[in-house]
Amino acid sequence: MPAYAHRMDGITGSAIRELFKLLSKGDIISFGGGNPSSSSFPVEQVKEITDYLLNEKAEQMLQYGATEGYAPLRSAISEHMLKPKGVDADESCILPTTGSMQGMDLICRIFLDRGDKVLVEAPTFLGVLQTLKIAGAELISVPSDDEGVITEDLEKLIKEHRPKLFYCIPTFQNPSGKTLGLERRKAIARLAAEYDMIVAEDDPYCDLRYRGEPLPPIKKFDTSGNVILLNSFSKIISPGIRVGSAYATADIIRKMTIAKQGVDTHTANLTQAIAAEFLMRGLLPGQLERICPEYGRRLDAMLDAMDRYFPEECAYTRPEGGLFVWGECRGLDMLSLVPRATEEKKIAYIPGVHFYAQPEGHEGTFRLNFSGTAFENIDKGMKLMGELMKEELAR
Repeated sequence: MPAYAHRMDGITGSAIRELFKLLSKGDIISFGGGNPSSSSFPVEQVKEITDYLLNEKAEQMLQYGATEGYAPLRSAISEHMLKPKGVDADESCILPTTGSMQGMDLICRIFLDRGDKVLVEAPTFLGVLQTLKIAGAELISVPSDDEGVITEDLEKLIKEHRPKLFYCIPTFQNPSGKTLGLERRKAIARLAAEYDMIVAEDDPYCDLRYRGEPLPPIKKFDTSGNVILLNSFSKIISPGIRVGSAYATADIIRKMTIAKQGVDTHTANLTQAIAAEFLMRGLLPGQLERICPEYGRRLDAMLDAMDRYFPEECAYTRPEGGLFVWGECRGLDMLSLVPRATEEKKIAYIPGVHFYAQPEGHEGTFRLNFSGTAFENIDKGMKLMGELMKEELAR
């Protein structure tokens, strides 16, 4: 058999996808995925919208569409998603994508050559780490504190490495759940302009806020056109519809559109139209009012249980929204504990080392998801996880 391309050297499958294989047993309480709750899906509304689209616009829905995307969706994203966040977006500068991950893939395709340097948060989303590695990027980690990425360290690394790109998740970050402060958002926009660096701002969790005040995206402070804002409907409507978007300058969107032509021609017309109708009918505010209190209840239950059951060597974040809690237990290797967790305790989590470009020294970290687990299992699962860590620490 011919050799695989060098871009696949060292690339392994997603740790989360491997975990899903274990979950097929059905007896494991999982805090490992990033799935929204199935009860969050607006099933009846999507049914009604789908019936309307297939009754009234079947030919358009089932035919090829424009790579640039379904025009009503671009308009609806501008009006109902970006404008409320203080971003006045020209709809021609919005590109619907097949999930926000495709947006990141297209950014890599149009900007990165093999060996280009890219700055990433430490930790950051493991799916994007894989995308960047396949693109051949040299990854450099930026330290974070309780308020997210440290912008003073970011600027030092920019001066040292002159990266082409910085990838960040500013709101309820995956995996840490942290939110970047307002002044740091302004600073990142300033650094993008000053050093002519692209900032890929991935913001899929921003609407899942359970307490505190919302913050505008970094894109709002962009004066150079170097910030690309990625959004997704996966966490607020459904991940199965696979619809996201990118908002950037006209020239960047033009390049991304050309790259997208060779990837999937266009994002599915029907699911784009479902998202557009959902927004235009004014359904999103009610959807968020329905799901956020339930998610907030699950988050509080997880944090309360962690307070009661986890060892004192363990520290963890207390997010104001999103889907994740991030923890670290000094003295443990959470990756090596996965077999005991799944086989003996019947629980699952994601070891934190998978979220680092340079994982050394982060063996005690882990990510927990509370949205995809039944509420009644959260306390039980956290008790079992606390037992696991205490038993291992006592050895």
